[in-house]
Amino acid sequence: MLSSAIKKYADYYGVVCGKKNVFFTNNDTAYESAISLVNKGIKVEAIIDIREKSNSSVVKEAKNLGLKILWSHTVVDTHGYKKLKQISIMELSKDGQSTVGSKTKIDCDCLGIAGGWTPAVHLFTQSGGKLKFRDEDQVFIPNKYSSEQISIGSCNGDFELDEIIKNSSKSLKEFLKIDQTDYENLSVINSKEADKKNIWLLPSDKVIGKTKPFVDYQNDATAKDIKLALREGFRSIEHVKRYTTTGMGTDQGKLGNMHALGIIADTAGLKMGELGTTTFRPPYTPLTFGTIVGRNVGEYFDIFRRTPMNDWHIENKAEFENVGQWKRAWYYPKNNETMYEAVQRESIAARESAGLLDASTLGKIDIQGSDASEFLNRVYTNAWSKLGIGKCRYGLMLNEDGMVYDDGVTTRLNENHYIMTTTTGGAANVMGKLEDYLQTEWPELDVYLTSVTDHFATASVCGPNSKKIITKLIPNLDLSDENFPHMSYKDARIGKIQCRVMRISFTGELSYEINVQANYGKSLWEKCMDAGKDFNITPYGTETMHLLRAEKGFIIVGQDTDGTMTPIDLQMDWIVSKKKYDFIGKRSLYRSDTMREDRKQLVGLLTENSKEILEEGAQIVSELNQNPIEMLGHVTSSYYSPNLNKSIALAVVRGGKNMMGKKLFIPMEDRSINVTVVDPVFFDKENERLNA
Repeated sequence: MLSSAIKKYADYYGVVCGKKNVFFTNNDTAYESAISLVNKGIKVEAIIDIREKSNSSVVKEAKNLGLKILWSHTVVDTHGYKKLKQISIMELSKDGQSTVGSKTKIDCDCLGIAGGWTPAVHLFTQSGGKLKFRDEDQVFIPNKYSSEQISIGSCNGDFELDEIIKNSSKSLKEFLKIDQTDYENLSVINSKEADKKNIWLLPSDKVIGKTKPFVDYQNDATAKDIKLALREGFRSIEHVKRYTTTGMGTDQGKLGNMHALGIIADTAGLKMGELGTTTFRPPYTPLTFGTIVGRNVGEYFDIFRRTPMNDWHIENKAEFENVGQWKRAWYYPKNNETMYEAVQRESIAARESAGLLDASTLGKIDIQGSDASEFLNRVYTNAWSKLGIGKCRYGLMLNEDGMVYDDGVTTRLNENHYIMTTTTGGAANVMGKLEDYLQTEWPELDVYLTSVTDHFATASVCGPNSKKIITKLIPNLDLSDENFPHMSYKDARIGKIQCRVMRISFTGELSYEINVQANYGKSLWEKCMDAGKDFNITPYGTETMHLLRAEKGFIIVGQDTDGTMTPIDLQMDWIVSKKKYDFIGKRSLYRSDTMREDRKQLVGLLTENSKEILEEGAQIVSELNQNPIEMLGHVTSSYYSPNLNKSIALAVVRGGKNMMGKKLFIPMEDRSINVTVVDPVFFDKENERLNA
């Protein structure tokens, strides 16, 4: 360890770094550390000093305390497994270039090293300043300033108090162009201690190669590496730095660069001043990523987006989950309900009477232009040219590799005007991808995209009584199946508020989505609640929404898909047009790999014990006695359905389409769960409830 670190641990934190300490030094700093430890009752075995002697006051104090000092010695080896147990030392020759005599071993568990001090010139050089080398004490100091700045104190190579005061006062007068400073008459007794002695590469009884004299501790660069770089022909200090990686760590050479420069100079027969230094890059002190990010951590890392109904959700004790950047109502517990209990209650209400969902977070993209229909034909797997005005259609988007990317319902508002919805978390990515295609692949298309996600608030009313609630809310809107069939849209007014009403469903129930200008969102929500009072309308959150859609086998992109699923894998062959000339990802659907019968495919799972709920992500196997067990797939969605009185799950299973009725197993930590592969549509397979 650095000797100053050992001292700081003892002085500031009361931490003993070793019970048997040895210090190795070329200057007086180590003596200060040793004296501090001895005064605290911590044992110091010896001080190894490469100098021949020193008569400084701190050395005299160490002698008076009885510290053992071995002058003109160096450490040549360390011993111990996983921790230091012993060091070997040898005496230095008169010129300090080799060792003489025999080894002496000293037992210790902590070795403190003090290599002297050098000016902290990193910030100066980072500002463009140039350095010069001072031979008398072997340090680099500021020389040419590139901007209006000064370096004072030890940054300028002044290490003693009298030098600091004298030179700082002089520098200030020149820099500020003043006649005198407040430090003119200060007198300080010169307490200059003995100089340090530099040996850039300490001699050893072993040749380099059989021993590893480390120079850069972060990158494990050794003196051998530096000498090899010179033999390879590198002479520039910057080239040697890159060849060896010395000084390229986060310390930017603060620990080892001076030694590296000294070894290069000695080996090449140059003066240190001729070499210069490497470029010290910011930061001066290593920083945590949190410091660099600043305030962008925790709640400040990403914005929280809230729907216009957010205050109502808070007032009604909703629990929230983060979806994308949005705070979405997760469930609405009553009377200390658990999430499971709340979701069971909410889902029963939505199926038996009426439920209300805040769907404002769905991505919404306004699409206009004479080529809007052609554009949708290219980005969706199904056909769009013949979609009637006032009609809605569900669509799947694929990546170029044929894998499902996003889905949603798009409505034709006019001849050349559509409104597209996307998944909540995928809105920004879809917008970016579509814009990219328009600008780079299809610039000839007359299409304009506008993100309007924040412009509209959406309340979705679903359930057998939803039509009655909408009739109370919008009395003049004809909701008959003939005038307003499933997957269609109407313009309407709630009082004086203009709104768009879409008859679309993500629950399998008769449903209406009402879209209004965002600042009317809370008012719309409260009107829906008032209109639904007689029908026990129940607000439900995202967890209940997931349960209701899973009962119908509807996928959630990103939960039931993972970037490796095609529409065929999801048993959604019906949505892939066989007549369209092309769409994004079409060719990839006909690759041999994507047409394999044994790909992972979406299926339903029923547990043998109807009360047992599977864990999402649980692995699925066909045999339990194999070694290793072969995994067929995993559970993607799992819930207990109160409407079916049993647990249900969606899963992706290899060759799942051909496994209907087959028994599989889910190995858990303490047991195995038996499951049966079934159709992924568990509830109302004939879709009779859509027209209830």
